[in-house]
Amino acid sequence: MPLNMEITFTAPALLFPAISLLFLAYTNRFMVLAQLIRQLHGKNRVEVRAIVTRQIENLRRRMHLIKAMQATGVLSFICCTLSIFALFLNMQQLGSIFLGACLLLLVCSLLLSLWEIQISSGAIELELTDMEQESDH
Repeated sequence: MPLNMEITFTAPALLFPAISLLFLAYTNRFMVLAQLIRQLHGKNRVEVRAIVTRQIENLRRRMHLIKAMQATGVLSFICCTLSIFALFLNMQQLGSIFLGACLLLLVCSLLLSLWEIQISSGAIELELTDMEQESDH
């Protein structure tokens, strides 16, 4: 895509609701994770078993990923806003650059989200395996 391609306010403006919905989804994932951590912390310390230790490692990785997802999402939103502002000032090339950065950061955020989902699925698999082992005894 050539940098001198003319874009309008519509292109970055379309990203505003998408990024906002993405933030809502990320916030929900964070809240669920925080609640799970609080539940694990509230359990009697004697009950801590190998599965809980593995969960703690998993939760810590997921928290770091969610923070990175949110940070790249915020930067994407900022670039989107700067793109609209540059277009408002009739700075087409700068607007295009900010829009490209916005899209790149959005893709990074989504890839981090995919990674976090994979880890989350692994955590559920740990729980299922533990439940199977308990039912066999």
